[in-house]
Formats: sequence, structure tokens, C-alpha cells
Amino acid sequence: MTRQRFVVAISLWFLVALGVIVPLVWLINNRDWGVALMLLVPFIVYGLMRLGRLLEAWANTAHRSSASDSTLR
Repeated sequence: MTRQRFVVAISLWFLVALGVIVPLVWLINNRDWGVALMLLVPFIVYGLMRLGRLLEAWANTAHRSSASDSTLR
């Protein structure tokens, strides 16, 4: 179960990152006003890092609870 949560967390983060970064890069490259979007890039990267930490905590929660359950038995 814990391995499945890690796979889901990584896959979800990758899909979100791909869905955010690819359109952003396309807009920066192909639009004249896209250069102004470069000011948003640090905030977007920070948001992706926060999402990654949140998903990691979610995946580790199952690991901690299953470890504590096995020690109680």
C-alpha cells in the first residue's frame, strides 16, 4: 500500500508539473507579453515544491501508520 501511495504521489506531481510548465514555457516562447510571465516562474516553482512536500507527507503518512500498526500487534 505504501509503495502504491509513493507511485501515485510522484505520478500526480509529474502530471501537475507537466501541465503547468509546458504551457508556461510555450507562452514565454511564443507571445510578446510572455516575457512578463517570467516574473511568475519563481512562484510557480515554489508552488510545485510545496505540492511535492505535501504529496510526500501524504505518502509517508501511510508508511508511518502501517509501521505503528505492525508494532502494536
